[in-house]
Amino acid sequence: MAGDSSNLDAAIESLLNVEKQMRLAGDVAGTRKAVIDIVELCYKAGAWKTLNDQIVLLSKRRGQVKQAITAMVQKAMEYIDLTPDMDTRIELIKTLSSVSAGKIYVEIERARLIKRLAKIKEEQGKIDEAADLMQEVAVETFGSMAKTEKIAFILEQVRLCLDRQDFVRAQILSRRISTRVFDADPSKEKKKPKEGDSIVQDAPAEIPSLLELKRIYYELMIRYYSHNNDYLEICRCYKAIYDIPAIKEDPAKWIPILRKICWYLVLAPHDPMQSSLLNATLEDKNLSEIPNFRLLLKQLVTMEVIQWTSLWEFYRNEYENEKLLGGALGAKTEEDLKLRIIEHVLLGLVNVCLIILLYACLLNLNSCSLQNILVVSKYYSRITLKRIADLLCLSLQEAEKHLSDMVNSKSLIAKIDRPMGVVRFRTAQDSNGVLNSWATNLEKLLDLVEKSCHQIHKETMIHKAVLKA
Repeated sequence: MAGDSSNLDAAIESLLNVEKQMRLAGDVAGTRKAVIDIVELCYKAGAWKTLNDQIVLLSKRRGQVKQAITAMVQKAMEYIDLTPDMDTRIELIKTLSSVSAGKIYVEIERARLIKRLAKIKEEQGKIDEAADLMQEVAVETFGSMAKTEKIAFILEQVRLCLDRQDFVRAQILSRRISTRVFDADPSKEKKKPKEGDSIVQDAPAEIPSLLELKRIYYELMIRYYSHNNDYLEICRCYKAIYDIPAIKEDPAKWIPILRKICWYLVLAPHDPMQSSLLNATLEDKNLSEIPNFRLLLKQLVTMEVIQWTSLWEFYRNEYENEKLLGGALGAKTEEDLKLRIIEHVLLGLVNVCLIILLYACLLNLNSCSLQNILVVSKYYSRITLKRIADLLCLSLQEAEKHLSDMVNSKSLIAKIDRPMGVVRFRTAQDSNGVLNSWATNLEKLLDLVEKSCHQIHKETMIHKAVLKA
């Protein structure tokens, strides 16, 4: 063994002298070859510690050319999977990442090394260390890295942050990816680089396609939005996945996703985006494949009272099946679903005389977070609290609580006369509105007085003319 070690040292010393001569002579190709020969010699001899030492030594030599360091790092990276044990592998990765740190010409290689080291740490159960390692690298600034590889790297950063429950940092990292990039046509993006531009490297074979990355991105965003129950954003994420061609072509894939879109549309608070998504989903022909969900959405766009008990009895099995299929529906969503249906009854009772306007606006006053309560407020200007409780299938205290919550959130304008047990719905008016209404009423009154005077004068003239005749 001593002889083998001395022979290796002698061979390395000889190659180092050759490397020095080539480097000082400015021979880039010769320096590059000498460096690669040293790396190969250490690998073939199985001298992993010597390999690490030589990599550090060669990188620190005075006037070392960039091409030689790049070739050395790339060659050594080929041997990572061939290391005899995990400790040797980690040591080699750390050596290569330290050598490539701060060098723009090997920034892509360093990013790939950090990613491999983070994967090892994750397999060892050290999620925090893996996440911290990945966050050291800002791949969005790498001009020569392929777009798909950049996206895949950032998605890995986001995933590790979600795994460690660091939702704030996960959101910050996710914003580094523009969703418009997923809609780009890859076939039209390959342009010849202009003079002075960095050449973009091809992504490794294991990097997923752009559409696959789109699916992964939205699945991670669903995980992020699920922690604070942002139902509308979850629905939009599922809608984006649903629109992927590979998903739409396979009913086994799009049916579960369309079911989730329907559930989260029902759970989402009412706003213009929710209304638009609800109507767009109802127009989807694929919804006919799941008629129960089509019926559910139809009930929500129809301004009619929904009985919570009957609805829950009908859809309870669907809800339980959704949980078994791996959906994010749980106890909290059950409470929110009941709240949405309860709120549906109370907003339809204000303006009973505006039935025509109601039908004209029917498609825009859909499901919402205001469901049953909104319906009630559209059809009544005054109603007893007991009647509201009956419509909502709640006790008087629960009905009053939900009504008060909606008034506090400014979703509804109402006053409760508790001694009389009467609720009055009205529209909001500021001081200018009140004054304008008064002025309008006075103007109408004066017009009526003027017309009355004119009619009296006319009748008087006609009567006088008859008497003279």
